[in-house]
Amino acid sequence: MATDWQALDRGPVIPGGTSVGYRTGDWRQERPVLDLQRCVHCMLCWLYCPDSAIRAAGGRVVDIDYDHCKGCGVCAAVCPPRARAIRMVPEGVP
Repeated sequence: MATDWQALDRGPVIPGGTSVGYRTGDWRQERPVLDLQRCVHCMLCWLYCPDSAIRAAGGRVVDIDYDHCKGCGVCAAVCPPRARAIRMVPEGVP
């Protein structure tokens, strides 16, 4: 016997458009470590980060938002080989 969809209880829905209000980086296995001394501020990491976890100001990378970083490694992969300013380390390693 089919149930009319209008008779079902409403489920929770998260508004679309942003995850800024939700911590989404708690489950990563690795995290990126940024060495600002080596960074050439090409902004490729900022551009390619799928979670907008690279923080920038004035056209320069300033740090990484670990509350939203999921540890995918895209930032480290696009960092220019000469700079290698971002490296991935296991979570919990300084």
